[in-house]
Amino acid sequence: MGGVQTPLFASAAEVAQRLGAVGYLADPATATTVFLADRLGKPLLVEGPAGVGKTELAKAVAAATGSGLVRLQCYEGIDEARALYEWDYRKQLLRLQVDRDAGETGWDVERGHIFSEEFLLARPLLDAIRRSEPTVLLVDETDKADVEVEGLLLEVLSDFQVTIPELGTIVAERRPFVVLTSNATRELTEALKRRCLYLHLDYPDAERERAIVLERVPEVGERLAEQLVRTVRALRAMELKKSPSIAESIDWARTLVTLGLDTLDADAVRTTLGVVLKHASDAARATTELKLS
Repeated sequence: MGGVQTPLFASAAEVAQRLGAVGYLADPATATTVFLADRLGKPLLVEGPAGVGKTELAKAVAAATGSGLVRLQCYEGIDEARALYEWDYRKQLLRLQVDRDAGETGWDVERGHIFSEEFLLARPLLDAIRRSEPTVLLVDETDKADVEVEGLLLEVLSDFQVTIPELGTIVAERRPFVVLTSNATRELTEALKRRCLYLHLDYPDAERERAIVLERVPEVGERLAEQLVRTVRALRAMELKKSPSIAESIDWARTLVTLGLDTLDADAVRTTLGVVLKHASDAARATTELKLS
């Protein structure tokens, strides 16, 4: 298996402390799982509903350890060329024309010229493997990619090396810390899950969410933060198209501070509801159930 594994953290307690220092309040289960993924050199699969801090966890690990962040954003139809590497065909064609104009012909000569580093376009997976400095590789929303891309991930993340037929095998100098996220819109393959440590993130309890809001927006104050979190939790208990995320709770706190509000009464909720609810039907339901009209 390619690449040196250099630990980023000395203990789970250090994970919690260093993530907290960059504004990510990790609970004991999260801190422990991040520590184990680091020490065991295994990818970390983080699953849960949208907006609970899965992507932010990868960003926080990078910030806390001074690592570079390489992000592969998955989407329906993403392929190997967009995830791993491709050749710059336009530059290759120009080089072929130059060679032929100069009288340098023959496939062996031309092949050696056009299949070189100069024409290789490294995409996120190859980029992360080739880096020698500490790196966090974030494979975001893995569940949006096709099963074929999961197969590619299995190959790359099992050996931390990539074989390019024209250049040979590129082995990681230093293995990245890998975080895969999933909103669970489809079931990932068992083969991929087996190679990862698993962490399920859900919306935090009221006390932790209040602490998160105060950490990110300290000027909101204890009383208003408590009112905000209580209201957000009431919204999440409704049958909405999209429940408010933690990021939206933070945005709401910033909104209230910007408006100079010191209490979250019915008028304040009604006039700022668009910060946390992004569908007209959700706003209508909240208006009715919270008796805002």
